[in-house]
Amino acid sequence: MITDMPASLPRAIRRLAFAMTATALAGLSLGGTSLAADKELTLGMGIEPAGLDPTVAAPVAIGQVTWQNIFEGLVTVDRDGKIQPQLARSWQIAPDGLTYTFKLAEGVKFHDGEVFDASVAKASLERARGADSVNPQKRFFAAIDTIETPDATTLVLKLKEPAGSLLYWLAWPSSSIVGTKSAADAKSNPIGTGPFKFVSWAKGDKVELTANPDYWNDQVAVKLDKVTFRFISDPQAQAAALKSGDVDAFPEFGAPELMESFKDDPKLTTVIGNTELKVVAGMNNARKPFDDKRVRQALMMAIDRQTVVDGAWSGLGTPIGSHYTPNDRGYLDLTGVHPYDPEKAKALLAEAGYPNGFSFTIKTPQMAYAPRSAEVMQAMFAEIGVTMTIEPTEFPAKWVQDVFKGRDYDMTIVAHAEPMDIDIYARDPYYFNYTNPAFNEILDKVEASTDPAEQDRLYGEAQKILAEDVPALYLFVMPKLGVWNKKLKGLWENEPIPSNVLAEVYWEE
Repeated sequence: MITDMPASLPRAIRRLAFAMTATALAGLSLGGTSLAADKELTLGMGIEPAGLDPTVAAPVAIGQVTWQNIFEGLVTVDRDGKIQPQLARSWQIAPDGLTYTFKLAEGVKFHDGEVFDASVAKASLERARGADSVNPQKRFFAAIDTIETPDATTLVLKLKEPAGSLLYWLAWPSSSIVGTKSAADAKSNPIGTGPFKFVSWAKGDKVELTANPDYWNDQVAVKLDKVTFRFISDPQAQAAALKSGDVDAFPEFGAPELMESFKDDPKLTTVIGNTELKVVAGMNNARKPFDDKRVRQALMMAIDRQTVVDGAWSGLGTPIGSHYTPNDRGYLDLTGVHPYDPEKAKALLAEAGYPNGFSFTIKTPQMAYAPRSAEVMQAMFAEIGVTMTIEPTEFPAKWVQDVFKGRDYDMTIVAHAEPMDIDIYARDPYYFNYTNPAFNEILDKVEASTDPAEQDRLYGEAQKILAEDVPALYLFVMPKLGVWNKKLKGLWENEPIPSNVLAEVYWEE
């Protein structure tokens, strides 16, 4: 590139040289095949996060923007669902399972310049587990008794009791390490140690990130300079944005019935992967008539799961009989415990004191799968004399307020995205209002065991209890429907944890 021009050159020649240089520079910065475009990505999401700090709120959209992009953890989950080192480069677990010793990475800085060390890691974990913590997974840290920092690169967790899932939990977005200087403002100005830095958030439209030039991990070669998350809730608008090139990728496309429309587009590719998205219709087990197990079982037998999958998600989904996916360790197919049987469902309702059925309301968040599933269920319930009224409910704010926190509902329907979250039925309080000491005891045994085979057996027993008790109607696992530019490489095809990990994403030349 010409950076200086000798004054002795004739003026016309100097003008020609400047013109040629300007043309060359324009070629680098404009057009779909430009070098600049090859370093930028616009990624679409159907749900906009309510905040950008995954350590203070539960909606998965927060982690889908920030986890592994802005924020990192002591450990992480890779695209195969395996635990990998991150800010902790190695660890040792004592034979009794009560002491975890982590050796931390050196030379790590947050985006604002704060140095990461053992004291910062301790402060982050103390914030997550403290008395005034609002961490959505505060229970993850309940087994920790004390946190010690023998030196700047050593973090020691002393536990009150064994916690067989602790290492896995430390990989979740809610366990992300936040800085002591920036934690208070992370909801609107997230500052982490990750490969991308937060730039801006235009509410209702987009979040912009830029590559972190000082990223500490030299084993990761970040190839994108800029990432824009665009929030488009309407599936038709999602499809239009993909076809026009306004959006390069929709890793979770919202309309299965439109997937075929991309087949003949030479610029786009479609990918169907697996997820942890368990679509369940939760019931308020503390409210009549759902406090009667026979009623819950009858409703389960009134539902033909495959018909729900066909009607709600164009046949793209796997029916389930418990709160568990085929991807999970120790999975059992329990769809046969309460199979579709309307006549038996009617008999159970009569036995429970509802020979003429009953009426109730289901609160459905506005994600496409929820009202579609509810409409199919509504018709099926009518066949056994049960009337269900569908009440659309804004998500996340209204749904979280009324259902998740307020527990003011009869039935709802939502896709639980967190992996291996069968333990939600042991939480008190939780929106199902379900209590079963035998179930809780099984999960306690899982955490007390360090034997993977024994843990898998226990997970099987836990699944059987839920399949029999039916605290929620278990419908299907949603697939990951990805649509993106054929030249875009490195996006996760499967989803072992809800995320949009961008450090390995690049444009093929």
